[in-house]
Amino acid sequence: MALPELKQSTTEARLASLSLPEGGCLDAARRAAVSRVQTMGLPDRRDEYWKYTRPDTLTSADAPNAAVFDSGEAPMFDTFDRIRIVFVDGVFDAEASDDLSLEGVNIERLAEIQGKDIHWAKDIYGVLEARGQTPVERPLAALNTAFATDGVVVHVTGKPSKPINLVYRHETESSDAILHHVIKVDSGAEATILENGPAASRFNKAMEIDIADNGTLHLVRAQGRDHERRAATHLFARLGTEAVFKSFTLTVNGVLTRNEAVVEFLGDDAVAHVAGACVGDGDFHHDDTVFVTHDAVNCESRQVFKKVLRNGATGVFQGKILVKEGAQKTDGYQISQSLLLDDDSQFLAKPELEIYADDVACSHGSTSGAIDEDGLFYLRSRGVPESEATDLMTLAFLAEAVEEIEDDEIAASINDRLYGWLARRR
Repeated sequence: MALPELKQSTTEARLASLSLPEGGCLDAARRAAVSRVQTMGLPDRRDEYWKYTRPDTLTSADAPNAAVFDSGEAPMFDTFDRIRIVFVDGVFDAEASDDLSLEGVNIERLAEIQGKDIHWAKDIYGVLEARGQTPVERPLAALNTAFATDGVVVHVTGKPSKPINLVYRHETESSDAILHHVIKVDSGAEATILENGPAASRFNKAMEIDIADNGTLHLVRAQGRDHERRAATHLFARLGTEAVFKSFTLTVNGVLTRNEAVVEFLGDDAVAHVAGACVGDGDFHHDDTVFVTHDAVNCESRQVFKKVLRNGATGVFQGKILVKEGAQKTDGYQISQSLLLDDDSQFLAKPELEIYADDVACSHGSTSGAIDEDGLFYLRSRGVPESEATDLMTLAFLAEAVEEIEDDEIAASINDRLYGWLARRR
């Protein structure tokens, strides 16, 4: 079927603005991804899963400018002992990065391995993304697979002693960055990956995660600071038997952020938690779109998303749990909630369950409301100023999502950053 004229012209213009890397072990995956983009077309508002979010600034040939913002704060995770891998406007910065050697893990750059004829990443790169195109098309992710020239390729073979920190710096107002990361976790291995920074004026990032039997991966992301930035991120995770995957994303600032997560259970007794917290003020649009597929027995999934919105900010949540036939003993939980601090902000939610097994425990819920006046009165009656009391109530509202972070120190640093953001906007 031919694409509508507007979608066709937008897709052709975007493809013409990019250069396709050629040769090496990733060549076939890139060409297949280009074909997917041409067939699907880049998204527009008539697409079912884009009706709440305007994609035009994410699909245009040129990136809209975004001012570089200096908050005066130290970068997130700076107090932690970790390996830093720094990208500036989507380009690897060797001088700012640490040595990539660490026991229990092998770290390479995508730019270094894509020219090789043989590499283990070939079995994952573009593979999970392609699987994630059904039943919902994700053309921006396919665009990423086709044209990303850098990122990290991480093979976790043991239990590294410290986290891997991907730092994204934004230094040019017109930067348009595309990064693709591939993470492979061996059986019995365990690692933590931290991500932080505004990245670029426009950022398209994909991460494909393959967790073998009994493997564990923790992912904590902090998006924010530069308010005019735009980002579309895509996370594809595949879990084996008794594998564990836990992800948390904090978002503050950003005129447009779309975070997609696609999780697939292929092994029994696996666990996946995907959580997020965002605080938005004014010209702020934040979209979490999550799709979890249960295709194994006795697996647990949790989706926990909290959004605090004010001064006309918009929050979107689209979450689905698909339980396939035979995926008995599934435990699927989904909650999305917003706290609206004024009458101008809005929260748009589309929670879904699709179940083809009869022995499951699945639930979803979505609520939106104002701050608890009784709780606010209680704090004020004990001498807490109204603005500070509001901040404390806001942190309490976000707590369920932050508690999904396994590491208490990282969770505490997230809470400190949230409190600081709220305090500056009293």
